[in-house]
Amino acid sequence: MPQSNEIVTRSSTMSKNPAGAPENNREIFPSKVNKKLLSPGPTSNSSLGGGPLSSSLNVEAGDRVGLVPKVETRLYRRRWVMLFLFSAYSASNAFMWLQYSIIGNIFMRFYNIDTMALDWLSMIYLLTYVPLIVPVMWMLDKRGVREVVLTGAAFNCIGAWVKIGSVGQDLFPVTFFGQFVCSVGTVFILGIPPRLASVWFGESEVSTACSIGVLGNQLGIAIGFLVPPILVPNVEDMDELAGHIRVMFYITAGVATLLFVLVVIAFQEQPEIPPTVAQATARNIPPEDYSYMASIKRLLCNKHFILLVITYGLNVGCFYAVSTLLNRMIIEYYPGEEVNAGRIGLTIVIAGMVGSLICGIWLDRSKTYKQTTLAVYVMSFLGMILFACTLNLGHLWVVFITAGALGFFMTGYLPLGFEFAVELTYPESEGTSSGLLNCSAQIFGIIFIICQGKIIDSFGILAGNIFLCVFMLIGTIMTALIKSDLRRQKANALAKEAAAKERIEGRDYGTAALITPPQL
Repeated sequence: MPQSNEIVTRSSTMSKNPAGAPENNREIFPSKVNKKLLSPGPTSNSSLGGGPLSSSLNVEAGDRVGLVPKVETRLYRRRWVMLFLFSAYSASNAFMWLQYSIIGNIFMRFYNIDTMALDWLSMIYLLTYVPLIVPVMWMLDKRGVREVVLTGAAFNCIGAWVKIGSVGQDLFPVTFFGQFVCSVGTVFILGIPPRLASVWFGESEVSTACSIGVLGNQLGIAIGFLVPPILVPNVEDMDELAGHIRVMFYITAGVATLLFVLVVIAFQEQPEIPPTVAQATARNIPPEDYSYMASIKRLLCNKHFILLVITYGLNVGCFYAVSTLLNRMIIEYYPGEEVNAGRIGLTIVIAGMVGSLICGIWLDRSKTYKQTTLAVYVMSFLGMILFACTLNLGHLWVVFITAGALGFFMTGYLPLGFEFAVELTYPESEGTSSGLLNCSAQIFGIIFIICQGKIIDSFGILAGNIFLCVFMLIGTIMTALIKSDLRRQKANALAKEAAAKERIEGRDYGTAALITPPQL
């Protein structure tokens, strides 16, 4: 069977450890240069802001280019299996987030609860994330991707089975506990896409891979909008309604169990040989030179990353609020349209999935992180205004169109934020930067859901949506202030410059370019 060829850079003078990373790279560097290139901390007060790689990527790069270590890089076909498994498990967890709120009026009648109790079935996902993200980020750095994904899949499976025992009108505390267990699982999910993409995928496909990882979560949200209104119709008989709810819970538990088994069997930590020079460099950071708390402090001192953290939280927090309160908005203007409320939510997410994929492919080709992020944020703001102003026109087809436009940009922004953060913070851990982004999103999500719900109750739906529009405008302005400091791109460019300079000058440090097929 024909196979596509790839360029693989090999070093004939370096031995490899079991993970496929060269063992004696540090010997190629003079000690002071090695410290600057490999340590994940500030290296100078240069124009790059004193961040990682700043001294070696500044004007002296031409003098140091020959000191870059030679590493072997390779892409494996099984990287797509890892991405598919993660995306499927992420989709399962995201489905359970929305399975209550999209048919909120039905569950309010079944469990005899008010709107605040119903909203907490969604907000518990956001609240749980905030205190647990720091230990989970530590676990990701110390124990690796596999153990984090495996733990999250276990919580997801357990929570789904707990819900099966909650099908009774007096068992709301049990269903809330099951939702809480599933919410613990989501802490082990949201920060994985950029880490998984960096560990397994090449430089020209890493943004696309991150987008696909985010697509899994969006797919689950889409199914969560579409399926519950179909599986649980709004019937009057409580015994019949309980039967419909039980069927939905059994289906979700079966899927979650299957995915947990597949993760146990097939999900791997990392490829034997890294896919990029940047990833190889990250692997070579000695454990004694890396401090988790120091990494967080460096991130918190990176003012452009902090701006991104805030703007990401504002955008995604607005999306969480719209998703959670969508049923209430639609039913207010279009009574009895629970199924169409789910379809409108589906339209938002499907359009966002398309937007995410397009943005990821565009980033891989153009590397215009700042420009693309700002453009998508502006369009998200305009989409929110359009959705707010057309919701009460009395035409559902108009709502479908404006909701689709909103979703294309608002959910399409998710992978952009992840990838831009990785660029701004390299070589810090992708899990740490994405974890802080998601923590901001959960905090703003809780605030927006509570505040918009109260505004809707007191002043109406239009006022609630205008509230979100104001914060989207603030996020747009702050995004324009972020500096485009693409450190990961500079690291890869430095390595390429080294190879080019050696070829031009006829130098050979035991490196040869080989054509090899992808490995399984």
